[in-house]
Amino acid sequence: MTQLQAARQGIITEAMRIVAAEENVDVETVRAAVASGEAVIPLNIHHKNAHPVGVGRMFTTKINANLGRSVTHSGKGDELEKLKIALDCKADFVMDLSVGSDDLKAIRQGMLDASPAPLGTVPVYETISRLEGDIPRMDPTFLLDVIRAQAEQGVDFMTLHAGLLLKHIPIAMKRVMGIVSRGGAIMAEWMMENKVENPLYTHWDEVLDILVEHDVTVSLGDGLRPGCLADASDAAQFGELDVLGELVDRCRERGVQVMVEGPGHVPFNQIQMNMERQQEVCHKAPFYVLGPVTTDIAPGYDHIVSAIGATAAATYGASLLCYVTPAEHLGLPDGEEVHQGCIAYKIAAHAGDVARGLKGARDRDDAMADARAEFDWDKQFALCLDPARAKARWLKTRAFADEAHGDDHCSMCGKQFCAVRTSRRIKKLAAELGA
Repeated sequence: MTQLQAARQGIITEAMRIVAAEENVDVETVRAAVASGEAVIPLNIHHKNAHPVGVGRMFTTKINANLGRSVTHSGKGDELEKLKIALDCKADFVMDLSVGSDDLKAIRQGMLDASPAPLGTVPVYETISRLEGDIPRMDPTFLLDVIRAQAEQGVDFMTLHAGLLLKHIPIAMKRVMGIVSRGGAIMAEWMMENKVENPLYTHWDEVLDILVEHDVTVSLGDGLRPGCLADASDAAQFGELDVLGELVDRCRERGVQVMVEGPGHVPFNQIQMNMERQQEVCHKAPFYVLGPVTTDIAPGYDHIVSAIGATAAATYGASLLCYVTPAEHLGLPDGEEVHQGCIAYKIAAHAGDVARGLKGARDRDDAMADARAEFDWDKQFALCLDPARAKARWLKTRAFADEAHGDDHCSMCGKQFCAVRTSRRIKKLAAELGA
């Protein structure tokens, strides 16, 4: 029985209880949200050490870290080290996007064994990696076999580009950047070369038969997400979105949990519209977005560029944010770049929760303000999103400080010009004057 099937029968599962406790909401609220499809708990029955995580607008905004080797770089050990970095940064989900290796199953198993965070994949990557030729022969049966094997192995959620249809491809080819989704480009070329419709779409019922057996959550891939600002919010993107709305209904009817992936490169002023349109078209299915990236001209800083968009996305409708690292558009991220991407997106997720007034979201900020007012440095470090880095930066200054001057200031202003110290004196004077 999937979490969705259980919820619809009025059954409160242990996973729902855990999510309710961690999100500080009533367990019946969790059950009802899962039953309606407005929330999901990706949790494959075979991923034994997986910790349940809720995704939905009634919960805190979650982040995902993409990992995995490329054809030219990285391997099993490297990706396990990056996984540890992502988990240390409190990433809620991870994805193994490895391609081009004979060892894909072993890489995935290593990550499943090491990760309590739910793990996702894109099955078409392994399918293509195991077939001969640049454009393999269309073989829907083999694709289904790969999906089945990954489900049996314990993958918690799968990105499936089932909404990109033949009719969308000519529209996408009018774009500046065309199709930038790796999975979307694979599926589109596969369809055009073989002159057949998307096999995921035509075999969708068979896909669902596999996923329902193992409670694998579908993450409906946005194969036509825009790859530059010029291509944002076009007919290709929204044509695919309409199909994704149809597939959401089919997933729910079958008892399969489902969320929807979204753009992409989007100008800041279009983000709210994109979030609201997805929520309407896809019947409030949790929205899982990459960024959005809000400008095209900052390679090396795309974790910042996209975190700006991710904050708006979390404010207006997204429930899960897929991180972007400084290596985006440039290469495969290393461990330090994974760290930077995770922290940027923890910031964006939290800022979005505060902006939408989620209950308790600002408690940590208010506690930080109190700690700063009291110059309680240890408490400040305990409250911040990256304690080790904050403390290391503070100690860098303290190494040159005169200990006799104490800790009631920092080197930005120094003791004499510290505004917080001045404010404390003003408060004392005001109290003496009865103000």
